[in-house]
Amino acid sequence: MAVMVSHALEQGVLVVTVHDDPGSGGRAVLLTRISDLVKGHAPTSVVLVLDGPAAADSAVGVVLRVHRLCSRLGLVMSVATHSAPVRRLLEANADAGGTRLVVLARADTAIRLTAAALTAAA
Repeated sequence: MAVMVSHALEQGVLVVTVHDDPGSGGRAVLLTRISDLVKGHAPTSVVLVLDGPAAADSAVGVVLRVHRLCSRLGLVMSVATHSAPVRRLLEANADAGGTRLVVLARADTAIRLTAAALTAAA
């Protein structure tokens, strides 16, 4: 199953946008793609955007696994999705033992706040 993913560096933040619902069959592929981007770019922070149909329950497990990866790597990670149910699900199931997962409704806000957190920490 092909899952459309795009990425960019904005304000020093790796922004990965998931455009499609991965479904149960695409979760492993999506996790691998995002993990490879995080490891390949070695960013200081990551914003994961669940765009439109990607904001589905099937993507939540992938997001939580990426959050654990980012926590292990010491990276700040934020998620942006317009779906209030998905935001609540992510907040309720985020790993409390690592870096806090910030879940927001807007991608531009997530990028701006994540970049600001980097500047403040520097």
